[in-house]
Amino acid sequence: MLEMPAAYRTPLGAAYCGDSRELLKQLPDNSIDLVMTSPPFALQRQKAYGNKDQAEYLDWLMDFAKLVYAKLKPTGSMVMDVGGAYQKGTPSRSLYHLRLPIRFCDELGFFLAEDFYWYNPAKLPSPIEWVNKRKIRAKDSVNNLWWFSKTEWPKADVSKVLVPYSDRMLKLMEDPTKFYKPGTRPSGHGIGTGFAKDNGGAIPSNLLQISNTESNGTYVAGCKLVDAARHPARFPAKLPEFFIRFLTDPGDVVLDIFAGSNTTGQVAEAEGRRWLSFEERLDYLAASAFRFLPKETEPDLLREAFLKIESGAPVDVTDYWSQAKLKFGEAAE
Repeated sequence: MLEMPAAYRTPLGAAYCGDSRELLKQLPDNSIDLVMTSPPFALQRQKAYGNKDQAEYLDWLMDFAKLVYAKLKPTGSMVMDVGGAYQKGTPSRSLYHLRLPIRFCDELGFFLAEDFYWYNPAKLPSPIEWVNKRKIRAKDSVNNLWWFSKTEWPKADVSKVLVPYSDRMLKLMEDPTKFYKPGTRPSGHGIGTGFAKDNGGAIPSNLLQISNTESNGTYVAGCKLVDAARHPARFPAKLPEFFIRFLTDPGDVVLDIFAGSNTTGQVAEAEGRRWLSFEERLDYLAASAFRFLPKETEPDLLREAFLKIESGAPVDVTDYWSQAKLKFGEAAE
């Protein structure tokens, strides 16, 4: 699909190093089912992963979005995780992340299918100046998740992402007559007898509460082993998992244009989706391969895979699966 070789491949996907704008141009139009991504945020403090200044951020991001629009299938979607920020030097909020969906829809033709909000209860207090020092603002713990679609009717099935029923709802289903009577409520909503039907779970809300506390696993262990920088803005696997299940089917193509540590690719592989990941920094991409190696992989194999990718040599991670299983089997004997 792409002219250049992948940095590494798995049975279902491939990760490429380069400018996503150039890589997107090589993809066929109408070929992608879901773009799930988290671009560098427009923060006032410069970060290691190369965030843009607020003044130029939207114009910069529009370049990517215009290309994404062409590559999405008519039923496809783009979900973008975007964090808010404060104006420089003052405790007043920037509006850049709110202008983003307006520009995407008005200028590029996207539809805003729905706005989601990711609440991370483990997020550290920020900004320090206004929250910790002067204590004049509350902790900022919510990111916007804009779900854009190419048409008004993108592929979606909320029954794939049902959440557990509350204890009260479980009791209601056991004995509906004890808790409510069918009829029209003061709000105008009609509640019928089917309200107590067990559908296998409750419909989720657009507020997603997911802690971002990854501290173990092959990725973190591999980064420690080879002394590689961990991507500082990783999102938890549960976040792309929700949208990949909600908006795609097995065999569909999922793309992350700001892959970072490639959580999206890892989840897509686990969910039986084909995937592509684009990342400009080769060191981040090389470390992301750890996500696809078994936990029992020997340290020397982890190091070898990382160094090969970092040197520009294409890697098929399945080559390391068989080696890891062989060594693990020998150790067990």
